[in-house]
Amino acid sequence: MVRVGASLAAAVAALWMASISPAEGADTASRNLAATRQVYAKLLSEAGKDEASLMMFATMMPKGGDIHHHFSGAIYAETFLEWAKQNGFCIFTETSVTLQIEKFHVAMDPGALTSGQRAACKDVDTVMGSEDVYRALLMTWSSKDYDHQSPGDQHFFDTFQYFGSIAAANYAQGMQQLKARAIAENVSYIETMLEQSPAVESADFTRAFEGVSDRLDDAKLEQLFAQGYDALERTPKAGAAIDEFLAPIKGAAEGLDDERFTARFIVFAVRGQPPDVVFSHLYTAFRAAEQYEKLVGVNFVGPENGAVSMRDYTLHMKMFAFFKRKHPRVGLALHAGELALGMVPPEGLRFHINEAVRIAGASRIGHGADIPHEAGATDLLAHMRRNKIAVEINLTSNKDILGISGASHPLHLYRKFGVPYVISTDDAGVSRNTLSSEYLLYITGFRPSYDELKATVFRSITHSFLTEAEKEAQLRNLKARFIAFEKEIAASAGHLAK
Repeated sequence: MVRVGASLAAAVAALWMASISPAEGADTASRNLAATRQVYAKLLSEAGKDEASLMMFATMMPKGGDIHHHFSGAIYAETFLEWAKQNGFCIFTETSVTLQIEKFHVAMDPGALTSGQRAACKDVDTVMGSEDVYRALLMTWSSKDYDHQSPGDQHFFDTFQYFGSIAAANYAQGMQQLKARAIAENVSYIETMLEQSPAVESADFTRAFEGVSDRLDDAKLEQLFAQGYDALERTPKAGAAIDEFLAPIKGAAEGLDDERFTARFIVFAVRGQPPDVVFSHLYTAFRAAEQYEKLVGVNFVGPENGAVSMRDYTLHMKMFAFFKRKHPRVGLALHAGELALGMVPPEGLRFHINEAVRIAGASRIGHGADIPHEAGATDLLAHMRRNKIAVEINLTSNKDILGISGASHPLHLYRKFGVPYVISTDDAGVSRNTLSSEYLLYITGFRPSYDELKATVFRSITHSFLTEAEKEAQLRNLKARFIAFEKEIAASAGHLAK
């Protein structure tokens, strides 16, 4: 078992003491903390016998933030069906090459379908009225009852094609639902990846970007990047595209924040596209983040083992480095190392985290699962520790997509080397999990002490892309919530510690 270092324990204690109000009293709060430690230690010692009590503990516990979070992947399939019904959409219940339809895809304009297509496109009540069809749809749109008969990564990424268009039309409604769910499970902050930024077409940009490839030396690449950036700056359509992109995000954020909950947004580009298209998406992503204070960062999504993703990985990281120099205030979190042995040749496992950290300059790494295979892994881990580069740990996602869990999970390595990490959900709707259930997996699988558990929660705020003033406010709130939580646990200690 990894023990919490003295400095970490001291930091947690200092945060806790600073939050005690005079009315609460330091002695009472200290007794509640001690009782909570004892209850937690007892529950942890009996984890194989009574995980229900640990699940309740994890649900009640304040969890700070969920900072590796995809909006469309966080919404449950049942909600997408509700929205489809509200909007009069229909759902294909068969696949036909002749009719050009695919089973369980949504038609958002049923009136535009041919008669044959419309006959195969059923309203939501009809779909839900057939238990077999409804269950099959849920299994297709999520990981419900997933039995790993198909490749986990393929099944996971395929789900988004079914509900992506519905998600994009319901940002405000979806964020309100996610807020209610977060409050119910004691999550106070979400940093969600909402949408891909727009691409901008420009003849000047296309000409300026000709010849870009990873075969060019860095000086030449920098020159072409600069030319492409300047061409996009001169494109009148760019500003209008960014404004149009930001409008629904601003609408979703309207009235969302309050004393119980705060949300911020991350925009992303997608791997697997031609270099000029990726660069154009990154331009609007960083520009949009500069313009709107609640859009706090940029990320990169899509399977890392795709042919183009692998071929252009280094080129992509150099693009991020270029934009980060242009826009240093924009937060950069990158999916990197979301790979397992066998998904790519061994050489493909040796550089993704390294380059995301050392070339692109990411402040946070999403997943980081291939760290045992990375070239110079011990040096990389030391670098991440020194520079406080956090790893976003998604335990259910790693199990379902990569087949990595338990003793094979690299969280063991990150803990040993003192690399900061946070616990997050990734795509709770697809994985059908919660942040509380992810903490339960963390507790039972990695057995942190209570102080280490609390420190993990606090890191979800300190490594967020909130401003320093906003972090301080969130941390004060989190400290107060832990005081109340420990009081409640202490009051039930006689039952929980039996």
